[in-house]
Order: sequence, then C-alpha cells, then structure tokens
Amino acid sequence: MHQWFDSPPGRYLLEWEQARYDAAVADAFGYHSLQLGMPLLDGLRANRMPHRWRALAHPDLLAAAPAPELLADPVALPFPESSIDLLLLPHTLELSHDPHAALREAARVLVPEGKLVISGLNPVSLWAWRQARSRWYRRMGCGSLYLPDGGEVIGHWRLRDWLRLLSFEVESLEFGCYRPAVRSARWLDRFAWMDAVGARAWPIFGAAYFVVAVKRVHGMRLLEPAWRTGAKHAGAQIPVANRSA
Repeated sequence: MHQWFDSPPGRYLLEWEQARYDAAVADAFGYHSLQLGMPLLDGLRANRMPHRWRALAHPDLLAAAPAPELLADPVALPFPESSIDLLLLPHTLELSHDPHAALREAARVLVPEGKLVISGLNPVSLWAWRQARSRWYRRMGCGSLYLPDGGEVIGHWRLRDWLRLLSFEVESLEFGCYRPAVRSARWLDRFAWMDAVGARAWPIFGAAYFVVAVKRVHGMRLLEPAWRTGAKHAGAQIPVANRSA
C-alpha cells in the first residue's frame, strides 16, 4: 500500500491523515508511544512523549521508513501488558491477516486510559464505489483497481463494535477526503471544493475515517491532583461537637 501513497490520490489522503494525527497526538501525555505501520506517515511527529517507537510489519518496508525502530507483527507485539500510553494504527487493521486479533493485541499493550488512534478506508464512499466497479471490469479482463487490493476494508460501524467489546470508548470519529475517485492531481485539485461541501452535506461518505478511542478499565478510579483534593478539604465544613451543659 505504501507504493500507492506515492500517487496523486494517495498523497491527497496522506496529507489529510497527517493533519489528523498531528492534532490527535499533540496533547497526548505519557512515556511510551508507538506507531504500527505506514512508513510514509510520521504520526508521532507532534507528540512530546520521551519514548516514541515506529514499528513495521515487514522488512521490505524498512527502506521506505525515515527512521525505522523495530519489526513487529500487529497480532504479537513485543511489548509487555499495559506498557504503551499511545498507539497509532494507520491502515494497520485493514492490512492485517487477522484485524480483530490485532485490535485485541492493541488492548493488551495499552495502559488503562491509554489512547488508540486508527485510520482506515471507508467502504461507503465514492472511492469504494470506484473500487467495486474496477473489480467488475477486472473480472471482464479490462481496467485496473483504483485502490490497493492488499487487505480487508473495515467499516467504521464494525470497528466501533469491536472497540466496544474490548472496553474502548470512542472519543471522536471523523471522515474526510470527499473528492471523486480520479487519478490525476489536476482533477483532484479541480474538485477541492468538495471537501468543504462533503463535510457538511454527506459527512459519513468520505473516502477515509479517523477514530480516537480510550481504553477504559471498569472499577478503576483515577486519583485527583493533590492541590484539588486539598482545596476540597480546606473548604469543607467541620461539624462541631455538642457541648454538654
């Protein structure tokens, strides 16, 4: 898929996703953050955690990564349980041979209240319709696919069900890339006005979606800062013992 991102529609999608990741990780705090997959995307560049990792699932992608850290299978990450504060999965699930197992592995390595950020292609969009039509033409012996045919496209509704089963709470869901499925940069630029119109008129039909979720642990109580608890104690009324006559 990284080769497709060097095409005009791929660069258009990559630019949109890069902006979403920059905004999502800027205020995420902790010690360890991990991006799994997509060497052309620097999803952690706006993050300030002291330990930022980039993992790739295949050694052939090392040449495309600006700063490769390690090789890791999405379904078997080399990290202990509850050790990662922020985990990015850009198109990782749809390229995995077992996306549900990869999501369970993400839940395992994330700390309680850890943040999970996922981006993927939307199966209900103009791009998906063009892909389905291209597959039909391909069976007839003509034409080529518009999108890479490397994995399973996972709908956002299905992803939300998986996240709910794994005790994740979806903080935000955003769609983008509303321009038609054209191949040339010239025609993509001509339809740039559709990004603003699509976000208002048909928001769920963008070519891609972007999900931010938080791992919740039932029964866990977060401790408040000392200055907040101190203020409550200082302002509380203390009953006075009754005096005996």
